[in-house]
Amino acid sequence: MNKKYVKYLSVLSLVLVLTLVLTGCAQGSANLHAPTSGPYGFIYKWLGIPFQNLILKTAQAVGGKNAYAWGIVIISFVVRLILVPLSLNQQYKSTTQQEKMRAIQPQLKMVQEAQKKAKGPEAQQKISGLMMDVYKKNNMSLTGGLGCLPLLLQMPILIGIYQAVQYSKQIGAATFLSIPLGKPSMLIAIIATLFYLVQGWMSLQIVPQEQRKQMQTMIIMSPMMTFFISLISTAALALYFLVGGIVIVIQQLITNYIVTPRIRKSTDAELAKNPVKVVVTQELIDSILNDSTTTSSASNATTSTNSVAKEEKTELHKNIRELNKGKQKRDK
Repeated sequence: MNKKYVKYLSVLSLVLVLTLVLTGCAQGSANLHAPTSGPYGFIYKWLGIPFQNLILKTAQAVGGKNAYAWGIVIISFVVRLILVPLSLNQQYKSTTQQEKMRAIQPQLKMVQEAQKKAKGPEAQQKISGLMMDVYKKNNMSLTGGLGCLPLLLQMPILIGIYQAVQYSKQIGAATFLSIPLGKPSMLIAIIATLFYLVQGWMSLQIVPQEQRKQMQTMIIMSPMMTFFISLISTAALALYFLVGGIVIVIQQLITNYIVTPRIRKSTDAELAKNPVKVVVTQELIDSILNDSTTTSSASNATTSTNSVAKEEKTELHKNIRELNKGKQKRDK
């Protein structure tokens, strides 16, 4: 399966798992009775209660009318700050890969054009193998340096905050600027989604033009996921996404104006010392395509020859039968 689609399916799987857990929690929390058994009871014991206590203690330390909401904001901000080094590291790998992709792009384009012209499974297999060779011999990853680890690490936090609000009368009844934390908020969901859209647009600005089209789908998925989960959960969880959106916009600014220029400079220096290995040439492509055409023509010629021979044989048998008929009549 194409690696690009594997990434999409991985992210969608994570979203579905999170949605399933949140939906199950919501069904069990209609009367604010915390689960005591089963998987949801286990999750509440090890995630819901610790986050509930953390939010309550933070709210007590902050004080004021919106103390519980500010407690969630502070916890969310700290969590996202902890994840920043990991996210920046993944962005560093991804940006480095994108810069190297520009150097091998001409070879990849030749392979893609050849795939459209290839006839027969054997030729298609050979040409697909060339693309693998281009990546392998230039020490590049097919996944593009992307990963789901930051999302995986956030899932327990998302579930913990959700359960902390759902099963606490104090936090669930609290408000943030008159918005109930225990109910979904369209306003917070939209604002959070806008931050992720801005971050996605900013990330496209550092991607080479020829790679933008294949990355657009992946970038749009993050805002869609944010909006969908915010609508089916509480305003408290949407508040977590809102804080996260602010952090990743700042993180993207650092990537665009500090990290990326450094990567481009170091990548250019590295490619000057160690140029990309030329695996695919137009001569090689033409050779594979011509072999495919020759094989196909030879196969057609063989089929045509066999057909003619078969017709001649049939005609011969017919003539023999006619001669035998005439002979039998004369004998009578």
